[in-house]
Amino acid sequence: MSDEKAGQPGTGTARKHTALPKAQILIEALPWLTRHNGKVVVIKFGGNAMIDEDLKAAFAQDVVFLRQAGLKPVVVHGGGPQINAQLDKQGLVSEFKAGLRVTTPEAMDVVRMVLAGQVQRELVGLLNQHGPLAVGLTGEDAHTITAAKHTPEIEGELVDIGRVGEITAIDTGAIEALLADGRIPVISSIARSADDHHVYNVNADTAAAALAAALGAETLMVLTDVEGLYADWPNSDEVISRLTVSQLEKLLPELSSGMVPKMEGCLHAVRNGVTTARVIDGRVQHSILLEIFTDEGIGTMVVPDAQGGEPR
Repeated sequence: MSDEKAGQPGTGTARKHTALPKAQILIEALPWLTRHNGKVVVIKFGGNAMIDEDLKAAFAQDVVFLRQAGLKPVVVHGGGPQINAQLDKQGLVSEFKAGLRVTTPEAMDVVRMVLAGQVQRELVGLLNQHGPLAVGLTGEDAHTITAAKHTPEIEGELVDIGRVGEITAIDTGAIEALLADGRIPVISSIARSADDHHVYNVNADTAAAALAAALGAETLMVLTDVEGLYADWPNSDEVISRLTVSQLEKLLPELSSGMVPKMEGCLHAVRNGVTTARVIDGRVQHSILLEIFTDEGIGTMVVPDAQGGEPR
């Protein structure tokens, strides 16, 4: 009696493998792996993902996965919650005007310390649990980001909000050298001025977009605390999965203040040669991998007008 007839699995028997769905997931990722191989992906790290331990760990895994899969990730981060906490400790008030943090010289010292000395160090440490990969730098290093004092117009008047910077130049030399060496640059969004040589606080969404454009990135990904751009908030929670530059320009005046720098960043990146820009939900573990390597993707993707008819 053969093994099969006796009810024993023989060598030729096809067995049901519980791991088969994992293989199917990997195969689904294949065209995306091929498409993105060797390409730069700039990721703005922010929101809940910065303060939740599990989300931070998942973020680090995702970024290392991109690097090991042949992509070139670059991480740009801010640190709003951590800055607020440190300002509170020092008895300094957190004040915002036109959606920007009013940054006194004393507050700027705190911003610089928190971004470069706390948030960046922690993120570099998480990434380097997986190997000697991450290197931290700020916009000050090697003139990576140069800024000038930003004076916003509020209700028709120019308002001084302190050490808040507007990007005037990007030098990608240090980042490109790190990428060529197989490293993952982790960049804090502060910059020095060529005019007065002060250090300025730069919006991290804006910095990520400017770096993505300067690096000729394939993709800009902005992590946030919502599912994406809503079609008709608060009346509906339907997320716009894809829109063109022209469609986004029309929507901008209607957006909430928190989404404006993110969507303006996406607009700037795609207008300046980045293939796609995406706003994704950083509250979802492994949202980066879901967005890049699955057919459906998540969040909202911005594309050039010419690509409006292409599938996601």
